[in-house]
Amino acid sequence: MPSIISDDEKPEFVTPGVVNNPVGWGPISIPEQFRDIPYQPFSKSDNLGQITDWTGNLLERRYKNYNQQFGTGQHYSYFHEEDESSFQLVDSSKPQRSLYQRSRARYQRTRHQRPTQRVQDPKTGRMTVIPKYNNPMRRNNWNNRGHDNKSQVKLKSSVEVRKDWELQVEIEFSQIAKKYLSYPEKDIVNLVECGTLEHYDKRYDRITTKAERPLAMTNRLFHYVSTTDDPIIRELAKEGHVFATDSILATIMTCPRSYYSWDIIIQRVGSRLFFDKRDDSDFDLLTVNETANELPGGEGGSNSLQKLSLEATYINQNFSQQCLKREQKTFKRSNPFVNEEDDNEPSSVAYRYRKIPLLGPGAEPLTLICRTEVDAVTTSANGEEKFMNIKALNEWDLKGGASEWRQKLDTQRGDILTTEMKNNKCKLAKWTVSSILAGSDLLKFGYVTRSMPRSSGESIGHSILGTQEFIPKQFAAQISLDMNNAWGILRVIVDRCMQLKDGKYVLYKEPGKGILRIYKVPLNTFEEDNDDSDDEEEEEEK
Repeated sequence: MPSIISDDEKPEFVTPGVVNNPVGWGPISIPEQFRDIPYQPFSKSDNLGQITDWTGNLLERRYKNYNQQFGTGQHYSYFHEEDESSFQLVDSSKPQRSLYQRSRARYQRTRHQRPTQRVQDPKTGRMTVIPKYNNPMRRNNWNNRGHDNKSQVKLKSSVEVRKDWELQVEIEFSQIAKKYLSYPEKDIVNLVECGTLEHYDKRYDRITTKAERPLAMTNRLFHYVSTTDDPIIRELAKEGHVFATDSILATIMTCPRSYYSWDIIIQRVGSRLFFDKRDDSDFDLLTVNETANELPGGEGGSNSLQKLSLEATYINQNFSQQCLKREQKTFKRSNPFVNEEDDNEPSSVAYRYRKIPLLGPGAEPLTLICRTEVDAVTTSANGEEKFMNIKALNEWDLKGGASEWRQKLDTQRGDILTTEMKNNKCKLAKWTVSSILAGSDLLKFGYVTRSMPRSSGESIGHSILGTQEFIPKQFAAQISLDMNNAWGILRVIVDRCMQLKDGKYVLYKEPGKGILRIYKVPLNTFEEDNDDSDDEEEEEEK
């Protein structure tokens, strides 16, 4: 039975005091228990800084961009009311700032106090100040961004720009980096095929670092005939509007990757364009480590730019002929550049003259006549013949006299090829574009290294360490080469040249800069140099 609670034992309910606020909500006066406690207004959006701020203004200085809604309060600040002249701080030094604060303050101070540069005005003779944003040195550094890590190697210009040359067009690489044109593969027509090809010797695919083979020297002739000197292009002059060789087109289509200097002669004759090269130029020599972080330097020695270029060209010529069998494939027309008076036999090469349409959105359709080269032919497993281009990658920097390729090629071939893609990005792109222009089915690479001489009197030899085979289109994707962009670049250059008047021009790439310039030159330019060289040869023969 539950117990009965009396009225005295029941809890007492005290009615709280209710304050009537006729103008708002909340108490109308400060409650008694909070009367002597200081209060500082605040907002929920205020930033919380340090718990204690001994300097009084550090928090305000660091967060001056984030001002509080109610300002900085002083309710909790300490005020020393009594005047004590003998009172001193124990630590009177400046507050220590972090390393980040010191470096940032130093940067802000030096940025606004940079010394101005003064130059002399040639007209008035007075010294004038160059604004920092109009300083040509700053603009030059911006144009050369991305190449600051290059070693300080003096690069030579491919041709001397003369005073009587008139600048017509200037194209920066940034303007053509995103130009695209669809690749007209299905519309390409083979007009003429001539020459003789030899079959590739598949035994060279079994070469390893443990079974290397020495590179043999060949006595065959290699012809590097320019566009206007080609008799077959003269026959096809009525078939198109633009005429060039595959090496010239590859140089133009891959120009954003180039770092060294080069030049191409352009002749505008009526509605036709002829892209040519100078007879005494180094246009056909291969580059070495053109896109590496550190360029090979030095005027003398075996590792100078000129000698490395000659060495790479020598290796490519010999390797492309050594790895062939004597089985030949002969086309209907013979090699147009073979002279009966030549004592040595010509190299294995076939020339394919191809008709390529250059179509652009909203642009006049043009026809390109291109002379391309194929190095060899091979037979697949099903008996199908396939065209092949053969190139050689060479190792020249033997650290400590030891070859890195001999140690890693068999097990880490992908790493070696990746390094070559980085250091020779432009050269590999040219080879790929030339193979695609020629319609080659395969692109064969040979890995060749130096063989150090056993004695001081012997010359440096070379050894073949292995080979690797690619399909040109797949290799183009592997090296990030967009053929649509390459065709777009070519179309831009052709359109600019079509706007020029009849005459002779030079397309010039300045060393170390991403700019193309087209100069108008006199008609007899470079012809005088050729006449002088011919006279010297005649005198030597006498």
